[in-house]
Order: sequence, then structure tokens, then C-alpha cells
Amino acid sequence: MEHDRKKKVRQAIALGYDPNEDDAPKVIATGKGALADKIIEKAKEEKIPVRTDDKLADTLSRLDIGEMIPPELYEVVAEILVFVDAMDKIRAKDNSAKDFLKKES
Repeated sequence: MEHDRKKKVRQAIALGYDPNEDDAPKVIATGKGALADKIIEKAKEEKIPVRTDDKLADTLSRLDIGEMIPPELYEVVAEILVFVDAMDKIRAKDNSAKDFLKKES
């Protein structure tokens, strides 16, 4: 028997979090298909780390823009924020090293 596999539509959800203003991270953009591609492209242009997690994206896509993530997602989203913070620190060190080398030249 042949199983029909439904092609999964690409989706993207962007989260924002300002610890001085927000109680929890919130959805700042969401889209499927071409709009998802634009969200991902913009993130890459802005050097914002992109992480793939289809199950989490499915769950977050049910939230409205501006809506804070529910408490049951705090742990998994905290892991993503730690990942983003680590990437930012790596990028900052890399930029500092490049700036140093330019000054020494």
C-alpha cells in the first residue's frame, strides 16, 4: 500500500524578549511558505541565529503576534535563548579580534 506523504510547508516563527519589559518571550513574526522564507532571510541578513525545530514551530505558530509564550514552553525557549546568547558572544569575540587585527595592520 502506498502512503501519501504530505509535503510539509516551511514555517518560521520569530521570538523577541526584552527582560526589562517582557515577562516572557513573545511572538514577533510568524509565517508559512514564502513568508517563512522572508522571515528566515531577514534573520540571516541581521545576523540573528536561526534554529530549526519543527515541533516547537508548530506549537508557536498557534500563538498570535505579540502573544507571550506559555509557561510550558519556558524551558525549551530558554534553551534557544541560551543558544542565541552564545552565538552573540562568539560573534562579538570574532568582531573584536578582527578589529584588533585591523588596528595592528
